[in-house]
Amino acid sequence: MEMLELTPDMLLRAYAIGVFPMAEDRDDPELFWVDPRLRGVIPLERFHVPRRLRRTVRSKRFEVTFDRDFHAVIEACADATKSRPQTWINERIITLYTSLYHMGHAHSVECWRDGVLAGGLYGITLGGAFFGESMFSLANDASKVALVHLVARLRAGGFTLLDSQFITSHLSQFGAREIPRATYRRRLAEALKVNADFYRDFGYDDLAALVG
Repeated sequence: MEMLELTPDMLLRAYAIGVFPMAEDRDDPELFWVDPRLRGVIPLERFHVPRRLRRTVRSKRFEVTFDRDFHAVIEACADATKSRPQTWINERIITLYTSLYHMGHAHSVECWRDGVLAGGLYGITLGGAFFGESMFSLANDASKVALVHLVARLRAGGFTLLDSQFITSHLSQFGAREIPRATYRRRLAEALKVNADFYRDFGYDDLAALVG
């Protein structure tokens, strides 16, 4: 169903009931609501990091930051690439989610190499839920490293739900799975009751719990 007008507050209310917007492609100005029958989630306590990626994270090949350049991350996620000729992020989404960032409900993870943004991801927080929106990578493993650091921060901050919306082969290696809509809504309702803290400090021990 097409949306005539959407505000950041309306968007948060939609997330609270398990619904999110998408565009057909970057150049389409319209949005539509999505409510998957099967919802992708990544279990935070059973998050799996492949052995090679563990070595990459421990090598500190990338400098990882949070919320340093949200706009650059969402723009990079919206850009078309050879492997991803179309994206679902249009200008309305960029504007809305940037507003949520300024409200403290949208966050980014950035991976830098030699001072250049090499990959990252962004998503939305509500209570103890993090809704992963999109990720990008301009260097091998950059988006994967961003995800590992995100999970370490979510676990340290008391989050209980990491919503990936859909399942891809990229996410399956981390233990992502599909759950029925009704199950997801129950888990979401419980997560919204949690007073999680995205900005709670996390350190070596939190990351080591994932990568050794």
